[in-house]
Amino acid sequence: MNALHHDAVGVLDTWQAPDAGQDALREEYLAYLAAHPDGMWKPCATGHITAGALVIDPPRERVLLTLHAKLKMWLQMGGHCEPEDTTVAGTALREGVEESGIEGLRLLVPHPVQLDRHLTPCAWHLDVQYAAVAPEGAAPVISDESLDLRWFGYDEAAEKADGSVRSLLARTRALL
Repeated sequence: MNALHHDAVGVLDTWQAPDAGQDALREEYLAYLAAHPDGMWKPCATGHITAGALVIDPPRERVLLTLHAKLKMWLQMGGHCEPEDTTVAGTALREGVEESGIEGLRLLVPHPVQLDRHLTPCAWHLDVQYAAVAPEGAAPVISDESLDLRWFGYDEAAEKADGSVRSLLARTRALL
């Protein structure tokens, strides 16, 4: 087991899920990692842990979403774990910076906001989702993984995004 796998197990083992559905998903993630020592990595074809960050700007009551190039959906920043990653939170922040172009993101809280399991073209993603606060005056820069990158007011974002992002946004707003 590598450091990232160990961290993921520790994060999930100690995370206080916000409801019974999230706790059941947490247990499923832990069982999956126990059965798949390679479950952190994209080559694990049955599924793998991914991490994401919903980038928010609380003073302006807005959220940054990316129009994902492959999925053609407005989503939070996020993606696959890389060999240099040592923590799931670090993976979420790295993905947030890479996909938003915003340096200096910081986690709103040190633990996940929610978990979301979804099927993608490559495999099941067992996503560990955080919230990240953008620094004052942050100007996003679109990456090659996005068709568009845009700030949305909280209510507008809820209209544009899918149920997973709406849930993540609602849970994040509850933490503010």
